[in-house]
Amino acid sequence: MELFATKGYEATTVDEIAAAAGVARRTFFRHFRSKEEAIFPDHDDTLVRAEAVLNAAPAHEHPLDTVCRGIKEVMKMYAARPEISVARYKLTREVPTLREAEIASVARYERLFTRYLLGHFDEHAHADDANDDPLLAEVAASAVVTAHNHVLRRWLRAGGQGDVEAQLDHAFAIVRKTFGTGIGAGRESAPRPPQAATAAAQGEVLVTVARTDAPLDEVMRTIEQALKERS
Repeated sequence: MELFATKGYEATTVDEIAAAAGVARRTFFRHFRSKEEAIFPDHDDTLVRAEAVLNAAPAHEHPLDTVCRGIKEVMKMYAARPEISVARYKLTREVPTLREAEIASVARYERLFTRYLLGHFDEHAHADDANDDPLLAEVAASAVVTAHNHVLRRWLRAGGQGDVEAQLDHAFAIVRKTFGTGIGAGRESAPRPPQAATAAAQGEVLVTVARTDAPLDEVMRTIEQALKERS
């Protein structure tokens, strides 16, 4: 980063980077395939950590909350060395090829989170058109990553100062409120309780019990079915 700041990215050679690090050129290429890759050395490991968060998620946690915890691994990577992160941010704004590499890294996180969310839909909420599942998963995953990156860029522009954790939580709350409906317990987990638990008739009064998050159309179908059975 010091070489890039003084000589410029394009003018800095791999030989100069290796010499500044006190290693041979071949040692550099054992760790990085290119000068560009050396700018983003942490994304592979961070992606693994993010996936580990998803795999270890408790059964009761809302899937969007799990994804938000997963993307926080990226923020932890940047926050570990703010001065390097700020310098890297400035560099990626100046060098188009680095910006493209950064965009490619973002796409990897979005694909990871989309796959995860696809397995965690409330099938009752999507009974009419399950074809919406891939759309909602991709849009929700993209929203989480976009919210994270918005906060991250704001933090980097501020020189790595400020309570970024609180800013992230605020941004994620907006995403959860907007996209949380219809994403629920995983399909691979234990069956969910029915939308309406019981229905019984007492004279001309119908009593039904339903979950507070049950879709209205599902509750109405249960009531209609109970009325048919009583007729």
